[in-house]
Amino acid sequence: MSHRQPIRVADIAQFDAIIDARTPAEFALDRIPGAINCPVLSNEERVTIGTIYKQVSPFEAKRLGAAMVAANLAGHLRETFANQPAHWKPLVYCWRGGLRSGSMVTWLRLVGWDAQQLAGGYKAFRGHVIAQLEQQVPRLHLRVLCGATGSAKTRVLHALQAQGAQVLDLEGMASHKGSLLGGMPGVEQPSQKHFDTLLYTQLAQLDLTRPVFVEGESPKIGRVALPLALVEQMRQAPVVEVRATPEARLAFLLRDYAYLGDDAAGLAFKLGFLKELQGRERVTRWQGWAQQGDLPALFAELMALHYDPQYERSQSKHFVQWAQRQVLETNDLTAQGIAALAGQMYAGQE
Repeated sequence: MSHRQPIRVADIAQFDAIIDARTPAEFALDRIPGAINCPVLSNEERVTIGTIYKQVSPFEAKRLGAAMVAANLAGHLRETFANQPAHWKPLVYCWRGGLRSGSMVTWLRLVGWDAQQLAGGYKAFRGHVIAQLEQQVPRLHLRVLCGATGSAKTRVLHALQAQGAQVLDLEGMASHKGSLLGGMPGVEQPSQKHFDTLLYTQLAQLDLTRPVFVEGESPKIGRVALPLALVEQMRQAPVVEVRATPEARLAFLLRDYAYLGDDAAGLAFKLGFLKELQGRERVTRWQGWAQQGDLPALFAELMALHYDPQYERSQSKHFVQWAQRQVLETNDLTAQGIAALAGQMYAGQE
């Protein structure tokens, strides 16, 4: 491959490694799947250079920046790349495919490696992700899984996947369970850009001629927004509803959300956001149960007075094929019961 030939996103698989030369902060927001972060400027150094560029002069910024880049590249050559063989072929990118990745490529080529630069950098990859989502999402043959809160929908999706079905676990990608209490302890949600990249990566692995099971979601999961085309595709798709008994749902919630009891103050704080909908008196009672660790009483009333009424009002409005849905009734949301539900669903939809 000629060193002068521009490398496009479609060529990425040809390389032994993908190197992200941007700062750790940029890398944390989003990156090309499989990339390793080898910054030529640290977070602090990039801020310093930007300040000098604006307040002193572009020349002084470039002079100091070159010294910083050289020092960081030397560190990568001594440590990160020390064991790479002579025939190693890495692809390097930065924000736009400019100076940062260009500097690294120059030094790697001087060593003798066939290093190349991604044309357009991360910005080109981001454009590719958006274009692919726009093209692929309307081609999905979705089967939407619905059910009141506590119906173990995500677990059913996982069981479907274990049985060979294709699934999109949107809540897994979003690191959030989709409700007011859906934040996962100690787990940050991805940035919007990284969520889009995760979705793009999952879609690339699907056979678009086969059904894809997905949980019915709102347009946002926590602070992450779903592509509007995906929301519309879900709204038009066939629906399967899990209709579990209240007893089974409560037992499942107490297992699945047990960690909420570890932070009584945090749980009570979150419940406070429901005062406008549910009234001060009711929410104060719920906050008291949260502080006392009485999750059975709290979850039972949340189901009966908050989540279930919302669910019943919203489903027929949101899903065009709601009236024609397949209903699967169960009183068992243990692992065995969930596997049985998945088996029924898979047999009926695949």
